[in-house]
Amino acid sequence: MRIDELEIPAELASYFARKGIAELYPPQAEAVRAGLLEGKSLVISSPTASGKTLTAVLAAFVTARKGRKVVYLAPLRALASEKYQEFSELSEFGIRTVISTGDYDSSGESLGRADIVVLTNERFDSIMRQRASWIRSVGLFIADEVHLAGNDSRGPTLEMILTKIRHLGLDVQLLALSATISNAGTVSEWLGASSVELDWRPVPLRQSVYDYGRIIFADGQEKQVVRSSYGPPIDAAIDTLRDGGQALVFAGTRRRAVSLGTKAAELTQRFLSEAEKRAASEASRRILTSGEETSLSRLLAEVVAKGSAFHHAGLDTEHRRIVEEYYRARAIKVLAATPTLSSGVNLPARRVVIADMMRYDASSGGNAEIPILEYRQMAGRAGRPQYDEFGETVIIPPPSQQPADILEYYANQPPEPIQSRLSDEASMRMHVLAAIATGTGTSKEDLDALFGKTLFAIQAGPEKVAKHTEKGLGYLLGERLVESSGSLFYATEFGKRVSVLYIDPVTGVLFRDSTRRAEPGRNYTAGILHLISRSPDFEPKFPLRSKDYDQAMAFMEEHSDELLAKVSKSSFAEYDDVLQETRTVMALSGWIDEWREEQLLTRLGVEPGDMHRAVDNADWLLHSLSELAKLFRRPEIVRQAELLRRRVEAGVSEELVELTGLQGVGRVRARALYTAGFRTIEDIKEAPADKIALVEKVGNVVARKIKEQVAKL
Repeated sequence: MRIDELEIPAELASYFARKGIAELYPPQAEAVRAGLLEGKSLVISSPTASGKTLTAVLAAFVTARKGRKVVYLAPLRALASEKYQEFSELSEFGIRTVISTGDYDSSGESLGRADIVVLTNERFDSIMRQRASWIRSVGLFIADEVHLAGNDSRGPTLEMILTKIRHLGLDVQLLALSATISNAGTVSEWLGASSVELDWRPVPLRQSVYDYGRIIFADGQEKQVVRSSYGPPIDAAIDTLRDGGQALVFAGTRRRAVSLGTKAAELTQRFLSEAEKRAASEASRRILTSGEETSLSRLLAEVVAKGSAFHHAGLDTEHRRIVEEYYRARAIKVLAATPTLSSGVNLPARRVVIADMMRYDASSGGNAEIPILEYRQMAGRAGRPQYDEFGETVIIPPPSQQPADILEYYANQPPEPIQSRLSDEASMRMHVLAAIATGTGTSKEDLDALFGKTLFAIQAGPEKVAKHTEKGLGYLLGERLVESSGSLFYATEFGKRVSVLYIDPVTGVLFRDSTRRAEPGRNYTAGILHLISRSPDFEPKFPLRSKDYDQAMAFMEEHSDELLAKVSKSSFAEYDDVLQETRTVMALSGWIDEWREEQLLTRLGVEPGDMHRAVDNADWLLHSLSELAKLFRRPEIVRQAELLRRRVEAGVSEELVELTGLQGVGRVRARALYTAGFRTIEDIKEAPADKIALVEKVGNVVARKIKEQVAKL
């Protein structure tokens, strides 16, 4: 099916022609035949790079031209940013795209001025709770990576927002997109949609397994690989470089990814052209000059200069972006990454090497084989459109497995079906509260009607769902987040605030009960940090390592008067439970005491990417704590939580908070200004710009900007 055969405006056809798109891929053509352009709801399941985004763009353009809004839902911020860039190209047609991925306490009402709104699932859930008026103007919802409805952590939220969209009775088109759905029929039934399933890729996939120096393909062909002392994953990765390809190596842990990326660097340099060597050196310099320098960033810069890299969530965000950019530019030949990359940004490779087929499984307390679904997500990265005639996956089998058996299993068996995770107790109480808080009186029958439309209800039956909602409701009533009047349930002011703040009801109860112990005039800095660290919403948590215990106990002893939680040393279990959060508290304390990232890494083993996520999370929870403390009239906690929020946001001691309120003045410049005698805004107002410019890390340009700001204060 050709683009010029579609009933779309000529200007859109011309846009695709300029991008070199003249003919639809088979999954795209099938979606059009199934009613994509007529507003039909579809579940589209086809491999990575088969053109699902183009179907979304087609539907979005048609919807926007009708004067209705489009909402694009993504599971991850990185993916949302990528899609925002793609949809922003429609601005040439007067179609405005905006993105929002955080700030859960904001109503999102202003987003309604755009035609296309790109959101993370959680952000849209928070907007629904605040009943933004523009939701009823939406004509198209696009849910990307819909298979994540079966994910333990993210699944329940995705399941509930899609259920609510249908429950609201809106006249909308719904597109659910995924590369891997084995039970598309069930998912289609849940969403009231037609199913479009095609196992078609623009770049054919060859699946294989490594076996003592040979790569054995599923079609029976074999290829000899040069063996080295670096191990099978590196040998398999380097083999594809000899033919001009790139490799993605998926490792089971961060440490393993770093190890493999570092090993590969010993060999990749010889495969770089002169231009690629210059690009790799440039990437290395950019890593060293962006963000704070740490031993981790120095190692990354060192291996990147040689044409290799590692990628995981512990890296600084900007460093991850640099790695991605230069991998796309082919200056990085081998990229070793953790599996999270497989569901994030689009980074294809000719060969995907899966180094670790076993993963720790908390439910069983031991190692288990990775799911087929996870394998398919990683395999989907194999094959670079416009570069490769084929993509390859190479499984490195565990010693306990026969290579032929593991290849047969992963290459030929269907992925696990999407199973609802809404039965999780924490998820149920959170979404039951949201349903009640957004209503004007909700009966048990109303709850059963809503939750009866979930995927959980289809798979487990309405009776089982009703029991779970009843249990969640019991908790909410017992903790006075919800109250009853006759046959109806209403959220209390406490319940409404918890729901809008987008926190677990257990977090709200923890904050309410703990702040009752606060006394005027006492410092609760460490206690507040400990409180937010204990909450189920805080992540990532940094559990105590065996070598941290002495330091943790000393820290707790030093700050015992600041704690809001009662700590009983007579009960080892209770004391150890409190102690387990201490490494997280020490990391946050170090951050606001201006520890450099290298200090956090060497002293506490906290990597920059994790620290930055902890800071973002702490910011949200400190705001939530402050808001609930206002509700319960705890002014001392309000004041201290708000001050701590500013300190955490900037990573500074209390005396620098005022200075970091200036744009362009971060923790390093603020400390330099303070040390040079510019300790307040008034000090800066009175000083000439040329004197401020002499301060280390400031200079003439920043000094002028600072002076312009203070002049307006």
